[in-house]
Amino acid sequence: MLLGISGSLRKEATNRKLIREAARLYGGPFTEADLALPLYDGDLERRDGIPARVIDLADQIAAAEAVVISSPEYNQSMSGVLKNALDWVSRTDRKPWLGKPVAIMAAAAGRAGGARSTYALRLAMTPFRPRFSAGPEVLVAAAAQQFDAEGRLINEMNLRALTEAMAILRTEAGAAA
Repeated sequence: MLLGISGSLRKEATNRKLIREAARLYGGPFTEADLALPLYDGDLERRDGIPARVIDLADQIAAAEAVVISSPEYNQSMSGVLKNALDWVSRTDRKPWLGKPVAIMAAAAGRAGGARSTYALRLAMTPFRPRFSAGPEVLVAAAAQQFDAEGRLINEMNLRALTEAMAILRTEAGAAA
């Protein structure tokens, strides 16, 4: 099963479209993570423990054969929603990212297509020791204009890169099994 994580909560976010398009190209079962989590707060954790939704997310990551993450670029970094989820999952007693094949991509309004968000995400995830996919970078610039009404990528260059990235991720997930 492929797990998709969008760094945007909006229902019709281009990053949601991108992970769904990645799932279509990857093939097989797909689950989309829900990052509508409370803000990380050490006092909340101490008082109430780790929220059940965070445990569920950590379990989804652990159960997935591979993970695809797409984040918008907010102020030259990943979204706060995504960083919050990483922070919460790091507080669990699980190590769901360890050795997990992960493909990172971005869809953003700017001309760099979210490149800085992917660099920030890679840096933030390095301590978790995932296996970052060797696939090509998938950076969808001017993202609002890059998907058709069905959520399919319309730019051939982006589609080729995503197709290749998902083929590589599928191979890496098979090697990890």
